Amino acid sequence: MSLDFNTLDFLRQNHPAWRLLNSTNAPLVASFLHRAFINPNERVIAQADLVEKLEDELFTLREQLGAESFPRAALEYLNDWAGNEKGWLRKFYRQGSDEPHFDLTPATEKVISWLSTLTERTFVGTESRLLTLFELLNQIDTGSETDPAVRIAELQKRRDEIDTEIARILDGDMPLLDDTALRDRFQQFLAISRELLSDFREVEHNFRMLDRDVRERIALWEGGKGDLLEEILGERDAISDSDQGRSFRAFWDFLMSSARQDEFSRMLERVLTLPAVAELNPDSRTRHAHYDWLEAGEYTQRTVAQLSQQLRRFLDDQAWLENRRIMEILKGIESKALSVRETPPAGEIAEIPATGLDIELPMERPLYKPALKAQITDLILETGEADLDAAALFSQVIVNKAELSAHIRRALQGGSQVTLRELCERWPLQHGLAELVAYLELSSKDFSCTIDEAEQDSIVWWGTGRDGVKQQRQAHLPRVIFIR
Repeated sequence: MSLDFNTLDFLRQNHPAWRLLNSTNAPLVASFLHRAFINPNERVIAQADLVEKLEDELFTLREQLGAESFPRAALEYLNDWAGNEKGWLRKFYRQGSDEPHFDLTPATEKVISWLSTLTERTFVGTESRLLTLFELLNQIDTGSETDPAVRIAELQKRRDEIDTEIARILDGDMPLLDDTALRDRFQQFLAISRELLSDFREVEHNFRMLDRDVRERIALWEGGKGDLLEEILGERDAISDSDQGRSFRAFWDFLMSSARQDEFSRMLERVLTLPAVAELNPDSRTRHAHYDWLEAGEYTQRTVAQLSQQLRRFLDDQAWLENRRIMEILKGIESKALSVRETPPAGEIAEIPATGLDIELPMERPLYKPALKAQITDLILETGEADLDAAALFSQVIVNKAELSAHIRRALQGGSQVTLRELCERWPLQHGLAELVAYLELSSKDFSCTIDEAEQDSIVWWGTGRDGVKQQRQAHLPRVIFIR
């Protein structure tokens, strides 16, 4: 971004971060929000809890600066900070709760992070950052090389360096980092871990802004629903496939590995016990930094899922309104037709044009076939007698597919998905294998369904054998899941 005069003047007038720095109560806002949200890594705080914390903060400041220093109530300050004019907090209602909640905005977190850099640091490390930059350039250069010979030569060089280091250690020459290098790298680790938590909040904010734009577009859309859905889903795919989306997905997959978590915990525990690192008095939460990342990432994932569900409900409401309008039109037509039933108007009332042309191509006509002459044999039919059991004609199995469909819909009312085995346990099979096959037919035609080949389900029912005795039958098949 170019930092020209017009850009900076626009940011000064409109950006929440700049407004916070210009605010008279900036020390109160920044210090309190840092202590309430950033320091304990709290993503969302209920209104009652946040009001209580701010009341304690204001009580302490009034004791020091006088009763007139901050005359307003804590809730008034919070509502003012969350207003559109300030934009330092986000006030919202969580799903399933009627109590307001507060969260930091990315702009506020950026201000607090920048203010923390203004304090004088007793130790400023540069070696670790230089090594990080060198390693990043090395990864970019190696990862973009298309010549196999160059890639192999680079790997062989690294292998030779590792072999040389192993030989030195075997000879008793084991190089160790001094205390300065350890402190330098540990401070770099703390800085990057804090930046990661800020990035999670910004990613969540970007998804929320996308959902807001989509809702506005739906409310003002005047075209077809298919075009709207295509545009919306295309933008969501573009966000997921963007550089930010792919980087976040790769980071999440890496962090969700249990082996990586165990390795990270083991290394972090060993580093914190080093004397040089212990002298820095790191925060106790540093020991659980990767768990803070997991919690922040999981909250971001839940937010994206909730936004998708809200968008689905929003589209369902639009469809319901459209269907309601269609029913109103149909009822209007029916009422007008009834009013003129006894005295119909003269002439043509309505005219329906032809829906299409009947086209007969010459080559589509069948070729001539001579008629077959039936040969009738003149025989006299004799009355016969046969001892046959006619019960087989009336013992056919008839499976009511409408009843099975009702079972599936009733089960999906209580959850987003249900397996075929759960359906058979709730409503046992009455007609055995024929009813099971009918369920499978419904899964491929009338319902959304997926099949998990990795899992096997056993379905049991009672059937009658040839000797008339009830026997237990059992079928093994991959897990069939009906989806709402």
